[in-house]
Amino acid sequence: MRASIKEIFSSIQGEGIYLGYRQIFIRFAGCNLNCGFCDEKIKPAKFNLSTTSLLNKIKSLEKRSGPHHSVSLTGGEPLLQAEFLHEFLPMARNSGFTLYLETNGTLVKNLKKLIEYFDIIAMDIKLPSSTGERACWKKHEEFLHAAKSKNLLIKVVICGNTSKSDFIKAVNIVKRTGRSIPFIIQPGPGAKNVSTLHNTALKELTDVRVIPQIHKIMGVK
Repeated sequence: MRASIKEIFSSIQGEGIYLGYRQIFIRFAGCNLNCGFCDEKIKPAKFNLSTTSLLNKIKSLEKRSGPHHSVSLTGGEPLLQAEFLHEFLPMARNSGFTLYLETNGTLVKNLKKLIEYFDIIAMDIKLPSSTGERACWKKHEEFLHAAKSKNLLIKVVICGNTSKSDFIKAVNIVKRTGRSIPFIIQPGPGAKNVSTLHNTALKELTDVRVIPQIHKIMGVK
């Protein structure tokens, strides 16, 4: 079993509530969406690795650049490579790594096959007015219900084209599942009305934060 991977590196988490923690990042190639603001889709895959080879690489990074808080499985969309992950994740867990999934929150069947291995799930809710993509409301809600048993956080990217109605739909999906789930508003390209949207979310949810991508401000990966 092998996986198509773009990058493997040590850095700090630049988004969400684990901001500033040192992680090992495994950036998987491929995605089932094509978001307009995505800055990863143009990068080619660099590695085609077996589970053992990947485990050895993260062990080497841990020894050289650790200790790390966790291993971030990011992309692209990691859950597209579910068969590989089904073999790899137990190996990584048995080696003592905390496993952090960054996902677009649409592949619920694949999540259910793997959820026992994840410690933290950082789930995007993709607003169609932000992404230029099709709406995924039903898939997002199903995914959220499946993921809520884990240490879960939600991220919503706000761009210049983001509509308030889309944002409210995202808030309501989270509200129906759990009002205290951390809800992160991430300003993206041309973001506006962030303060207004923040106030809108705070009327329905108990943990709403505005957090930009700090790693980009710092000039690191």
